[in-house]
Amino acid sequence: MSETPPNTLQYRFDGPEDAPVLVIGPSLGTTWHMWDRQISELTQHWRVFRFDLPGHGGAPAHPATAVGELADRLLATLDSLGVQRFGYAGCSISGAIGADLALRYPQRVASLALVASSARFGSADEFRQRGVIVRTNGLEPMARTAPERWFTPGFAAAQPAIVEWAVQMVRTTDPGCYIAACEALAAFDIRRELGRIGVPTLVLVGAEDQVTGPGDGRTLVAGIPDARLALVPRASHLAPVEQPGAVTDLLLTHFSAAWQDTQAAIPALSFTSQLSTPVLPVAEITAATARPETASEGRADPYVSGMKIRREVLGDAQVDGVTAASDDFTEDFQQLVTRYAWGEVWSREGLDRRTRSSVTLTALVASGHLEGLAAHVSAALRNGLTPAEIREVLLQTAVYCGIPAAGAAFTIAQSVIQAETTPPA
Repeated sequence: MSETPPNTLQYRFDGPEDAPVLVIGPSLGTTWHMWDRQISELTQHWRVFRFDLPGHGGAPAHPATAVGELADRLLATLDSLGVQRFGYAGCSISGAIGADLALRYPQRVASLALVASSARFGSADEFRQRGVIVRTNGLEPMARTAPERWFTPGFAAAQPAIVEWAVQMVRTTDPGCYIAACEALAAFDIRRELGRIGVPTLVLVGAEDQVTGPGDGRTLVAGIPDARLALVPRASHLAPVEQPGAVTDLLLTHFSAAWQDTQAAIPALSFTSQLSTPVLPVAEITAATARPETASEGRADPYVSGMKIRREVLGDAQVDGVTAASDDFTEDFQQLVTRYAWGEVWSREGLDRRTRSSVTLTALVASGHLEGLAAHVSAALRNGLTPAEIREVLLQTAVYCGIPAAGAAFTIAQSVIQAETTPPA
């Protein structure tokens, strides 16, 4: 166990001290205990290092809003322990951490397993919306819907104690850290960089995963050179919990083979994996011939950064709608807005996005341009303002901009807030 400074992660070791290190990371909303059923077999061959995400499992609540920041905290933790080279297996967001490590620090990663992971997790709107719901309602809506995201219906019905244990992991997570992790997933997109991952990689997916399913796995395998895809039957998103034997056997096989690297700083292992339970049919797909293009380097056009910020603030759906409605007559104006308003002004560091949203709401009410208010109320929620704070902004506008204007603004904002903050049924 560990005491945890802000730039590191809470961790624990299991297994012999002289064995090579295998790092395994949890999914969003879970703790290192999601890997408990793998530990007894993995520690026969490796010194297993598990970590908790910030604010998870009682870890200090130091939020991190980028996957790269989580990866840097993990490396800082390993550096403090003298661990230089390691194998890595991560589930969901921890898979993203592993991919980031393999891209930025390939010399540190001996072998990689991406479990229930993706090159891009759904849509940015989805995760920012999840953050809005948690900020307004707490984590209970996420806890209540976790079983359907994480487990197959048959498993949830047959194993109510395990399902309740998983739900409690969500309930005990720090909301601010959960929201920050949602922001990290919203911004994560390495689809164009997959060809640069050069470490031996296993992509492991629950065959019935509705969160990061076989399609996401095939995208990873198509982009990562020589990667392999393993589909685990009768498993959803938390495959290590739902099908522990099959997942353990796949990890044993992958890491024992991939570690036969005579140049590695980690000693090679020489053992034949004994399967703990029979593994049902597992599909392996070789890497596709075509590789995604790597992102070009150099100073970004303000339009490029502006479009990124515009999507982050307003959401993909709103921006896609405006873009689809644009034609030859309005295209230049939309480019001007994206380049100047979003690429030059919203990108400045002088004000944070919460403050910019407050100013924007006030300006829209004061100018009477209420046709844009709904989109910016939604953006304000996404940027971290609570409904109570939006109410205070509009009350302030009532004093300085007039009761009628503020009254119309309250009607619009009320409708948006109800739609954005109501948890899924």
